[in-house]
Amino acid sequence: MTELKILLAIWKTNLLSAMEYRAAFLTQVIGMLANNFIYFAIWIIFFDKFKDVRGWGVNDMYVTFGVLASAFGIVSLLFGNAFTLSDIISKGRLDYYLSLPRPVLLHTISSRTIASGLGDFLYGFISYGLSGYFSWDGLARYVLAMLLAATVFGAFLILTQSLAFWFGTMTNFSGLVLNAMLTFGIYPITLFDSYAKLILFTIIPAALMGAVPAEFIRAFSWQVLGELLLGATGFLALAIFIFHKGLRRYESGSAIQIEI
Repeated sequence: MTELKILLAIWKTNLLSAMEYRAAFLTQVIGMLANNFIYFAIWIIFFDKFKDVRGWGVNDMYVTFGVLASAFGIVSLLFGNAFTLSDIISKGRLDYYLSLPRPVLLHTISSRTIASGLGDFLYGFISYGLSGYFSWDGLARYVLAMLLAATVFGAFLILTQSLAFWFGTMTNFSGLVLNAMLTFGIYPITLFDSYAKLILFTIIPAALMGAVPAEFIRAFSWQVLGELLLGATGFLALAIFIFHKGLRRYESGSAIQIEI
């Protein structure tokens, strides 16, 4: 409960800080909404011409893109430093978080909000509403699937960026795997053969952020829910283990400073 109170206080502070310049905040949110609408227009044009890709239609893409966008958005909003964790590690900025009696990893990744993430988060719900699959029980599944997809995504960010403990600056590599996660997450899973699917469930778990949550949202299935729960808990546990394993190797950068 103490950690939850701390986390809520951090999120409140981040939100107030982001909304200090409300025009800039709203511009980022609206800009990201527009960006997503424009990007998805490509898929609308594609499916207007081809109608169906191995059983995957435009309504399925609405759901897939929606849950991926919301998952990306909620991680951006609540755990913004997960995207820059490797820089924080390699530049010795973990000193600040180590100096406080807080869970180091949780405090580090939650100490930044990316305002544009709200646009992604909201767009996801709009996309689901336009999909033709909307129902109230479906909305409940959407929220659950989105949270599990966000857990996989956040854990994957922590896992890959924690490699900075061993290899130093990982900015280029982190950007590469992030783009791979988002790119493959939006593609219909039916396009891939068994070997590619294995990669998309393990090395780059994009399927657990897009296609699998979308399948669960369209129709309830204990098997699919089990896959999502297993993937989320497994990747989160691995990410926490790797971070704390690497933390033992961390060398102070003498960078204790006030983080605003």
